[in-house]
Order: sequence, then C-alpha cells, then structure tokens
Amino acid sequence: MSATAQTKRQADSEEKPKFSIVRPETKKPTHAQKTITRLFAEADIAINGDRPCDIRVRDDRFFRRVLTDGTMGFGESYMEGWWECDDIEELCYRAIRCNLENHIRPGLRSLMEVAFSLLLNLQSQSRSRVVGRKHYDLGNDFFGAMLDPAMQYSCAYFKGTTDLATAQELKMELICKKLALQPGMRVLDIGCGWGGLARFAAENHGCEVTGITISEEQKRYADAHCANLPVRILLQDYREIDGEYDAIVSVGMLEHVGPKNYRTYMETVKRCLKEDGLFLCHTITGNEQRHLCDRWISRYIFANSTLPSVAQVLQAAEGLFVDEDMHNLGPYYVPTLRAWEAGFMRSREEYRLRYGEEFVRMWRLYLLSCSGAFRARSMQVFQFLFSANGIPSSHPLRLS
Repeated sequence: MSATAQTKRQADSEEKPKFSIVRPETKKPTHAQKTITRLFAEADIAINGDRPCDIRVRDDRFFRRVLTDGTMGFGESYMEGWWECDDIEELCYRAIRCNLENHIRPGLRSLMEVAFSLLLNLQSQSRSRVVGRKHYDLGNDFFGAMLDPAMQYSCAYFKGTTDLATAQELKMELICKKLALQPGMRVLDIGCGWGGLARFAAENHGCEVTGITISEEQKRYADAHCANLPVRILLQDYREIDGEYDAIVSVGMLEHVGPKNYRTYMETVKRCLKEDGLFLCHTITGNEQRHLCDRWISRYIFANSTLPSVAQVLQAAEGLFVDEDMHNLGPYYVPTLRAWEAGFMRSREEYRLRYGEEFVRMWRLYLLSCSGAFRARSMQVFQFLFSANGIPSSHPLRLS
C-alpha cells in the first residue's frame, strides 16, 4: 500500500467513527415498586397486567405513594390519574379480602390522625354539620340522578327484586313493619335525609312524623316533597331533640355520631321514646372497633365519619334498651351501590363539567370500593330493633 493510500484510509477512519450498538439502560425497579408489586400479587392483582382487575400504572410515583400513605395514597393517586383499572370493584374486593392494608405500615400522618381522634371529639355538636356542608349539600339534583325516586341513600332490600326503586320501598316497608307503625302514631326520624321514609310512613301508615337533618339541601327538598302531609322537618343536631314519640327510627345516621357520642345518642333516644315504644337503628358496622373510618373516605367523602362495631352499638344501648332483634342486610349493599354507580355514570359528563375530572374519579372510586368492601364482608349493615322495656312475651315480634 502506498503512503498516499495509507494516509487516505487513516483519514477516512478518523472522519467516520466506528459504529457501535447503544443498548438502552434498564431501569431497575425501586424498593417501593418491588414491595407494592409483591403485595398486590398476593391478592392476585397484577401490576400492568391484562385482566380487568389489574392495575395499569401511568406514573411510577404511584408505588412510593401507596407504600408511604396506604389507602390515602391509593385513592389520591387514582384521583390524579396515576393508575387505571377496568374493574375497580373486583380490584378492591381482592385487596380487602387479602387484608393488604394491614401489610402496609402506617405513616406519620396516619398515626397523627388516629391520635387526634383519641384526644378530640371529632363529632362534637360544633363539628356535626361539617359532613352536611361537604357531602349532603352537593345538590339535590346530583343525588337525584344517582338515587331512586324516594331518594333513599342507604342499603336497599333486594328481596325478590332487582329493581332499585322497588328494593328501597321494600326496605322502608320492612322498617315500618318492625316498628309496628299504626295510624296516628308519632314517629321521630333521626337523620331523615331527603324525607323519603318520613313521607312513606305518613302516606302508607298514617303516622305523624318529625324528621331531623343537618343538611340545608335535604331540608329544602324534604319540605317540598312532604308538603300537605303530617310531616315536619327540622334542621338541627340530634342532641337538640325534644318531645315524646311512639316510635323512633334512624337510618344511616350512627356512622356520623362517633365513638365518644354513642352513649349520648342512645340516651337522647331513650329520653324521647315512650315507655312502650320501639327504636330501630339501621347502620353500617365494621367487623372490629375503630377510632376512625378509612382516611381517604373520611377526607373526601364523609368527613369525621366512623363505623361502629356491633359490640359498640350494643354497649351504648346497655341498660337503656332491650335488644329485640338484629338483622344483617350487608350483602344487599352490593347491588345498591352498583345501581348508584350506574346512575352516577349516566350523568358523569354533567358532573365533569360542574365539578371536574378529579371529582368524577373520586366519586366513582368511592362507590366501587365500597361495593368491593361489602363483597369482601369487611363491612355489614345491621338493623337493630330496641324496645324501651322489653316486648311482653305474649306478643312475639312478626318481622316478615
């Protein structure tokens, strides 16, 4: 090779660097990612799997957020669009059934919230209307699009029917039958909501009903829909109740009373119930005593709420009432919540324009996660029937 050719080849080599394959750097999974992936796998939930119940992660910050903040991080990260799932009810059912929450160590904020609940009365009279403003006052049209025509915002009684409206009428009739309502009886409805049960008792059983609520929107709706009936709706706290009644009912109210006030609640009922009267308390219950509800639910859905256990309800009533009957309706809450979610989704575009995308995701997660929890049987719905002094043995209850 000539010197000239050798020089040219060397120059070409310098001008054209050798081709090399650059392999993409593989990102190693973080401790949080490995931990959360393993925990969900124990519940048969895959991260980025292809089944409807699997989680598709859109933002890797999801892993650390759930690991450090439990259900709060799980819920908030969904609201912010960090993950998706086609079947949220099934996802939550599997996670709750496997007790995943108990495998995540609570963070400092969680521990502080529990400490505050022990030190403070979060459901005091001055705080009692917070849940009314934040939740029940969202708008009567909002709840009207989701609920049945009687605006019943509690577990329906799907006995022999799949229709929500019919199931809610069956629930109201069951309550009236348990209370043995007769024409002319004075009935107190504590936490009357939109007045559906009060109207039902007045129209179908000839009762004179007083309902109380802490929601201005509920009172406005109930006043209009119970007009021309012997129904009176009061905007007040249950601790302000006076008068004497033949029967007292409370549906979906005890969840807002709080452990520090259960005895006061029962004493209030005792003071207002006639000696031969009956009291029906319909409430969601947890399987164990807790000082707080789920943190995400408490912050975004029901402020300062707490689910009582069966033991707490009975302990609060001890020495005041005779427990005549306990009826678990818990499994019926699954079809109830599914019907509400279907109604909500039919109007989701309107809600998205009014409240924003984050609200729509929040509300849907609330409904479907609760449905999953009731499927997993981590929550129940009990109807407790109490008498003031015991029903005479010669008059056995006829509840069906």
